[in-house]
Amino acid sequence: MEWGNYSMYADFVLLGLFSSTHFPWLLFALIFLIFVISIASNAIMIALIQVDVRLHTPMYFLLSQLSLMDILYISTIVPKMLVDQMVGQRAISFAGCTAQHFLYLTLAGAEFFLLGLMSYDRYVAICNPLRYPVLMSRRVCLLIVVAAWLGGSIDGFLLTPVTMQFPFCASREINHFFCEVPALLKLSCIDTSAYETAMYVCCIMMLLIPFSVISASYTRILITVYRMSEAEGRRKAVATCSSHMIVVSLFYGAAMYTYVLPHSYHTPEQDKAVSAFYTILTPLLNPLIYSLRNKEVTGALHKALGKCFSSGRVTAF
Repeated sequence: MEWGNYSMYADFVLLGLFSSTHFPWLLFALIFLIFVISIASNAIMIALIQVDVRLHTPMYFLLSQLSLMDILYISTIVPKMLVDQMVGQRAISFAGCTAQHFLYLTLAGAEFFLLGLMSYDRYVAICNPLRYPVLMSRRVCLLIVVAAWLGGSIDGFLLTPVTMQFPFCASREINHFFCEVPALLKLSCIDTSAYETAMYVCCIMMLLIPFSVISASYTRILITVYRMSEAEGRRKAVATCSSHMIVVSLFYGAAMYTYVLPHSYHTPEQDKAVSAFYTILTPLLNPLIYSLRNKEVTGALHKALGKCFSSGRVTAF
């Protein structure tokens, strides 16, 4: 399909994250290190939850799904960016951009819904502990995970075809390090204001639905904690919820800045910085926040390391 002198299916050029710094290879090394640590730490979380019987609970099952999403999430964006910097090329095909766009929307949407539904698990654990095995049965956990993945997939299937059917003109240079929606729409030959308004409403709904679940759950949790007579019970309840709230605040805050705050309030460089935060740093922070603030996870890690070292000594002898 042609639009003027431009082909709808021509390649794009990603201006990237490295062009805006005076030390591109230092930034490259830092992002590569973050990528490796993110993949390793999330994979370790999944492995620990699988092998340690003490972590075979609904909360850790949901955490393993969060780690899986983070692995796929960061792998959708960072490897392409690093390879482009190494080989000195910035082009991305129309098909590649479409695939990256779809996977990004699907995984980000799935994580939004999962973080929202995880607050229900915390609500049940603190407010209805005696009914926890029933209210958070294996069937309910599977429904939560399926709902999160389905919600993210619907977001990807709805927005990707519409975004990519616009005729793209100008220089086809995307002032970003991946095919994100706002950066792509700036290249369109036609007015996209109606679609941007519809997407804005969609994003509001995507944020409001899980945020409503989170608000309702934590309101009940705060009321229950306030009524607790024992200080130790309060401390455990706060410790149980604090990790989840930190992750929610980081992820939702960055997304609200990008998709809810009007574009006149932020520049392309600020957009790239915020996008780098929730696409590169958040997958690194999630397992660290949950592991460093959780005695059960650190205990499982020490136990696994102890087994590895003891088996290594036995083999050596």
